[in-house]
Amino acid sequence: TMTVTVVYDNSEATELCAAQHLYLKPIAKLMINVLLPESTEPVRPFSNWEVLDQLKSLICPDQFTTVRLSKSTKDFIRFEGEAETRSLVQILKAKLHGKIIKLNGLKTDLKVVATDAQGEWEHFPKAKETSLSDGTEEQDHDKSPDSIYFQGLPCKWFAPKGSSGEKPCEEILRVVFESFGKIKNVDIPMLDPYREVMTGGSFGNFSFGLQTFEAFIQYQESTDFVKAMESLRGMKLMLKGDDGKALACNIKVMFDTTKHFSEGAIRRRNQERLKLQELERDRHRRKKQK
Repeated sequence: TMTVTVVYDNSEATELCAAQHLYLKPIAKLMINVLLPESTEPVRPFSNWEVLDQLKSLICPDQFTTVRLSKSTKDFIRFEGEAETRSLVQILKAKLHGKIIKLNGLKTDLKVVATDAQGEWEHFPKAKETSLSDGTEEQDHDKSPDSIYFQGLPCKWFAPKGSSGEKPCEEILRVVFESFGKIKNVDIPMLDPYREVMTGGSFGNFSFGLQTFEAFIQYQESTDFVKAMESLRGMKLMLKGDDGKALACNIKVMFDTTKHFSEGAIRRRNQERLKLQELERDRHRRKKQK
């Protein structure tokens, strides 16, 4: 989900692009398993929220930024908590791990196991895996991956100053992500008026009042692509306002497995665009003739 949160402690943020006031802030998550008793005698029913209240009182006066139930089985209840910083996660972990929860009217105690949550991460695709099976694009076979596909980038954060903020700017996107190395190509599908017709999809999304966009970025060097992926791993995008307040949001960063910038793909997009422009001209002509 694309929630934008206010950042109260940005001590762990690192600069991404000073000109755009953009930073990367580590995602700080904690996995909390509460082990349920293997009791043979009937246990009074209790809710997951009762358990969560106990966890919250164990970490008091510290707090989770967000906490959600991620799994509930007969053996354990799992919560995923997020904190403001990674150092706070370590403090919360120490406060929770190995502790015992007692619930009113429950004879057996519940044990808490707390660990750092690992972010989901894809493995680098092998050059062979990314090749097309029909062998039409032979010249691409030995190429290392070099392109990133982004989802959930806030339009406003990549829009020119003084604009309405509804549309991102390719040049700004390029400047921001060139901090990892020279960029060969960028593409923001929502800026192409024909693309939505071509694919039948929409490339802008609204989430929590923030319009977001998707983008493709191709680096000139595969090593810079790797550097970018490694640097963005486990990070949120953070914007520092002129008033010193900071906002952060989760973005999705993936390998582009679609060969978006291959000659074939670019050719197909150009052909479709020409076809649509031709249809548009026909429509205008017919309108004039009426």
